[in-house]
Amino acid sequence: MKLTAVGSKIGQNAFPVLHGFSLFAEIHNAAMYAEIAVALAAGLLSWAYQTIKPPPPKICGSPGGPPITSPRVKLSDGRHLAYREMGVPKEEAKHKIIVIHGFDDSKNLSLPVSQGEYWKPMSIDGNITFQINYRNSLETIEELSIYFLFFDRAGYGESDPYPSRSVKSEAYDIQELADQLQIGSKFYVIGMLSGASLVVPFVHYWWPSLPANISKQGFQKLCTADQRTFQVAHHTPWLFYWWMTQKWFPSLSIMAGNMNLFSPPDMEIIKKLSETPKAGQEMVRQQGVHESLHRDILAGYAKWEFDFMDLTNPFPNNEGSVHLWQGYEDRIIPFEINRYIAEKLPWIHYHEVPDAGHLMLFKVELCEAIIRALVLG
Repeated sequence: MKLTAVGSKIGQNAFPVLHGFSLFAEIHNAAMYAEIAVALAAGLLSWAYQTIKPPPPKICGSPGGPPITSPRVKLSDGRHLAYREMGVPKEEAKHKIIVIHGFDDSKNLSLPVSQGEYWKPMSIDGNITFQINYRNSLETIEELSIYFLFFDRAGYGESDPYPSRSVKSEAYDIQELADQLQIGSKFYVIGMLSGASLVVPFVHYWWPSLPANISKQGFQKLCTADQRTFQVAHHTPWLFYWWMTQKWFPSLSIMAGNMNLFSPPDMEIIKKLSETPKAGQEMVRQQGVHESLHRDILAGYAKWEFDFMDLTNPFPNNEGSVHLWQGYEDRIIPFEINRYIAEKLPWIHYHEVPDAGHLMLFKVELCEAIIRALVLG
C-alpha cells in the first residue's frame, strides 16, 4: 500500500512538471519563430529598399567621377551647369537663342540650320581629341546674326545632378545661366521640352484642365509599356527606379530600342543622322541613367505646380511670341493634346506639320523655318 501510495503520489506530482516543461517549450518555440519572422521581414525590407533605391551619381570632377571638359557656371545653389556657345559672338549678335536639349541628349545637340557643314576641332588640355560636326551654315547664322547657347540639363553630360529636379527648377536654371553669361535681357528659347519655341513639346496626361476624352485619346496611342511607365512615374514615383530596372515587364520602349515608335519621316532623319556619328554621345548618361533619363521622366510626369490653363500671354504687347510646333505623324507626342492646348491658348502660334514626326527639328528646312519664325516673327 505504501509503494502504491508513493507511486500514485509521484504520478500525480509528475504531470504538472511535464506540463510546465511542455508549456515552456511552446513559448520558446514561439519566440524563436517570431525572431525568424522578424529577421525575414528585416531581410525582405532591406532587399526591397535596395531595389527601389537608385545608386549614387558619378558626379563630374569628383573622385572616381568623369572629368570636366567643358566650361561651366556655378548656380546659386552650388550646382554647376555645363554649356557650349556657337555662332556669332554674343556681343555682336542681334538674336540670342538658348537651345534646350531633349530626352537622352546633351549640349552637343546639332541643329541643321542649313545643308552647309564644317568641321571644328575640339581641344582639351591642349590636345586635339576629336572633331564635332556642326551641321550649321555659317551663311545662315551670320545672315540672321544668331548666337546659340547650348547647355546640359541637370544630371546630363557634365551638369551636376539635382534630386529635386522639376519643371520649375529647369526654368530657373535657364534664367540663371542667362544671367551669369550676361546674354542680355532679351533672348529666345528653343526647347524640345519647353521654351518660347516649343518643338514637339512634352505633354502631361494628368493636367486637371485637360478633358478626359482628349487625355485618353492621346494616352491610348502610346504602347502599353510606356503607359505603365508614365503611370508609375505619376502615381508612385518612389517605385520608379525599381520599375525601370526590373526584368519582369517591359518599361520605357524608347530605352529598349523600339524603333516602331518612330514614323517614316523620323526614320529618314535617323538614317541620315547615323551617317555622321555624334560626338560626345557617350557623355550623355555618364553620371548615371537615373540622374539623367529617369529624373527627366519623373520631373515631367510628377504633379505639376501649375496647369497649362493657368498660363497667360508672356508678351501682351507683342514684344515677343510663343510658337508650338507639332508633327502630325509624331508617335511619341500625340498631336491631339497640343492641338487642344493651342485652341485654348490662342496667343500661342500653333504649327502642325502634316508630314513630320517627332524629330522634325533635325530636318533642315523645318529647323530653319522654326528659327526664322522665332526671331523674325
